[in-house]
Amino acid sequence: METEGLIVLEDGTWFRGRPFGANGEALGEIVFNTSLTGYQEILTDPSYAEQIVAMTYPEIGNIGVNREDVESARPHVRGFLVREYTPVPSNWRAERPLGDYLQENGVVALEGVDTRRLVLRIRSQGAMRAVLSTEDLDVGSLLEKVRRYPGLVGRDLVRDVTTPASYTWEEGIPGRFSPFSADSHGSLQNNREKGRRTYHVVAYDFGAKWNIWRSLVEQGCRLTVVPATCPSREVLDLQPDGVILSNGPGDPAGVDGVRENIDTLMGRGIPIFGICLGHQILALAAGGKTFKLKFGHRGANQPVKDLQTGKVEITSHNHGYAVDGGSLGGSGFEVSHINLNDGTVEGLVHRELPVFSVQYHPEASPGPHDASYLFRRFLALMEHCSAAAR
Repeated sequence: METEGLIVLEDGTWFRGRPFGANGEALGEIVFNTSLTGYQEILTDPSYAEQIVAMTYPEIGNIGVNREDVESARPHVRGFLVREYTPVPSNWRAERPLGDYLQENGVVALEGVDTRRLVLRIRSQGAMRAVLSTEDLDVGSLLEKVRRYPGLVGRDLVRDVTTPASYTWEEGIPGRFSPFSADSHGSLQNNREKGRRTYHVVAYDFGAKWNIWRSLVEQGCRLTVVPATCPSREVLDLQPDGVILSNGPGDPAGVDGVRENIDTLMGRGIPIFGICLGHQILALAAGGKTFKLKFGHRGANQPVKDLQTGKVEITSHNHGYAVDGGSLGGSGFEVSHINLNDGTVEGLVHRELPVFSVQYHPEASPGPHDASYLFRRFLALMEHCSAAAR
């Protein structure tokens, strides 16, 4: 008899599948991602902590796994669901099959899942708690486990994925994959060779994708990464030219010990750039509010309009919460970008301070790269503030 696994949702809906990752059981919030490519980046994105991810693209695994495309040191998803798994990769960059990688890292995964029906269920009922198991195949037993699981609302997941200590980062983007044009400021090494000014960026790690760090180095920045709760006084002691607030997992309102630090840094006039969770925390620090989306935005094809230029970008998303634009009155912030699918806030800019943020991912890897210009905008902001201070 063929080995089976079960996925059970908190509303009692259940699905069968065949294991192709690690054996075991995983509890988390079930979500879906609409990207056609990039499953390795999805698996290793810390923003997916405590989530079970279903891919809507029907065939997964033909690209295999390699060492270049990871976004952190390990996978962070709790579980992985696909319609059809391809065990023999056919991409020239593949180093091993996806299933072997999942087994090695303890990620429970099922193939043969009716992902179309699953996604329709999530879209109608919203993101739900779920359990994925290859051991307990009793629906009633698994449903009891799901209903005991606390979920993500109000919890601080950042503390589980942030760096435990500060470190420096100097790795850029491999040239053949760089989204930056020839007019880019240049890599850190190029700056050193040509005697250009190197701007020092302090990056708050809320669960960052490494491609954010790589993209900053690609712009010629020197990068110091600090833990999520690093006090503002320690950041100021590092004499940064700018501060990055990274992406990360979970409910922004549940993240402890960071808003006051961001508020202090804003008051010092330091250029600040927030991405995804960093964007949400910036809004909270300014007195705004966030709310949970019904099923979130996760994929590489979200249309976003820049209200300042009127241009539309195709962008990469991974978030289950959004900023309430109406809650920012009197904060000095205004909405700079909106999502054309549902009208939610996708960007903020301060009217007076050198501070801006976006809800989406300008560092998107493997793409799209429409928003990579935002790193150049951040560099220009640091250049302007540095020149004004001289």
